[in-house]
Amino acid sequence: MKETSDITEIVKALPETPGVYKYIDLNGDIIYVGKAKNLKKRVSSYFGKIHPSYKTNLLVKRIHNIEYIVVDTEGDALLLENILIKKLKPKYNVLLKDDKTYRWLIIKNENFSRVFYTRQKIDDGSEYYGPFPSVYTIKTLLSLIKQLYPIRTCNLNLSEENIKAGKYAVCLEYHIGNCKAPCIGEIDEKAYNLYIEDIRNIVKGDLHIVLQYLKQKMQKYASEYNYEKAAGVKDKIEIIENYKSKSTIVNMGISNVEVFGFAKDINSVYINYLKVQNGSVVGAQSKEIRKRMDESDEDVLSFAIVEFRNMFGSNAKDIIVPFMPEYRLEYLNFLVPERGDKRKLLDLAQRNAKFFMLEKHKQIENKNPEKHITRKLETLKKDLHLKDLPVHIECFDNSNIQGTNPVAACVVFRNARPAKRDYRHYNIKTVIGADDYASMREIVFRRYKRLLDENQSLPQLIIVDGGKGQLSSAVQSLKELDVYGKVSIIGIAERLEEIYFPGDPTPLYLDKNSESLKLIQQARDEAHRFGISFHRDKRSQNFIKSELNDIHGVGPKTIQELLKTFKSVSNIKLTSLQELEKVVGNAKAKIIYGFFNKDR
Repeated sequence: MKETSDITEIVKALPETPGVYKYIDLNGDIIYVGKAKNLKKRVSSYFGKIHPSYKTNLLVKRIHNIEYIVVDTEGDALLLENILIKKLKPKYNVLLKDDKTYRWLIIKNENFSRVFYTRQKIDDGSEYYGPFPSVYTIKTLLSLIKQLYPIRTCNLNLSEENIKAGKYAVCLEYHIGNCKAPCIGEIDEKAYNLYIEDIRNIVKGDLHIVLQYLKQKMQKYASEYNYEKAAGVKDKIEIIENYKSKSTIVNMGISNVEVFGFAKDINSVYINYLKVQNGSVVGAQSKEIRKRMDESDEDVLSFAIVEFRNMFGSNAKDIIVPFMPEYRLEYLNFLVPERGDKRKLLDLAQRNAKFFMLEKHKQIENKNPEKHITRKLETLKKDLHLKDLPVHIECFDNSNIQGTNPVAACVVFRNARPAKRDYRHYNIKTVIGADDYASMREIVFRRYKRLLDENQSLPQLIIVDGGKGQLSSAVQSLKELDVYGKVSIIGIAERLEEIYFPGDPTPLYLDKNSESLKLIQQARDEAHRFGISFHRDKRSQNFIKSELNDIHGVGPKTIQELLKTFKSVSNIKLTSLQELEKVVGNAKAKIIYGFFNKDR
């Protein structure tokens, strides 16, 4: 790496203007490309301090030289950065995960244009529409076009010379009415191109233009008493209406708008893009963007907007986003809708982004379960700002009803999964009545006093079911055992799912759909279930014992024998004297039978 003083001199010389900077390593390789509203301010922020991210510190250590390009606006910086990232593929920049599954509908640049779909986009003057999210979608659209317009499917070279020379003969498509036979001059190119113009409008989502034209045509034929042709046009109108009814329709007043949905985990951002024209979603695509550094959400969204607009060849001016991107293009209008149809569109894109993320998670889990678990725990570590990866988690819950039979439960999660063999339940010994705080102090102290005495490992994270009061009580016990600070601890208040940290009165609110919150909730709910189950068992046992213990002259061994034979107190009450005598003898049978049959 260059001497620090050399880098400092380069940074000092940077202009305070928008631009793009390139970090270069000792081998002369470009390892990072960034954009800036103010080059000097942005680049200098990398140096002279320790960053919280290990990757950022590693990047800074490898910087040997800095190059930059000045541009006029921050929008220009965003566009240039996007171009350079795709061209240079620097090691530390975000990476768009390309699954090579783009499907484009093409109107071929040739005489008597063909319309078909392809996975290869070639710069040959043809018109490409898409990409489409699935083969089913694009085949449905092509099927609609085929039903409406008799365009050719052959790949013949239909030059004017070839047609005049009579090189070709009609095929089966002509005989069954699917093609007008331009190969033999049955239709001229001007008339044929009217079909192509209609197809262009359909693909763009301008169905109303086609419908309006067809309806006028139908009325014209009807006014001329040409009912057969009018019926044929009516059939085409019904085909389009049927296709339209199956499309995703929004408010017809929303036209030429793009919508971006956003979801993220510890490693990646998941973007869903919707293109809306004339009230219909005419394009959709979801992509994963792999983060290489600690890029902000706003920065990644800026990158995604440019990337998707380039991919779709978009000219839309209105962009609906879940939050404002860090860098904006001056000619675009950004909107974060709070309500109405545009908000519904944003919600649709957000759901698609989330489902796409969950689908990716499932694929990873199926292929590599350990990698999935590690990512899940890393996300929890980051969200809760933990020092260590929470491989071992323990969660505590108190259970009592009106102060009776107070008990508590501790459940254990290892590698984000319940470890049921390690679950423990506790009878509260030192607390009288319903005192949740004192009960929490007792069970936390007992749990970790035992682990310390037995030289067992402590968890990386303790979760307490409750708010600030229960958390403070648990912290007192950890301090008494001198383990506070060595183990992370949080409380979760059930009503609003607030996460509390020791000494901080302001709770953390995790996204209700986040994996971290779901894992914390799972541990809390499992502790609650385990505690309630134990509490019910104890209340039931106490009720049984209290009733049988009230019988003078019947001891514990007799009670045990009775329950073993008759299973419950209810059965004992209904048992005849003779049956009781067979189990406990004549004398005790008479006592028991008399106790339960006093009023008879």
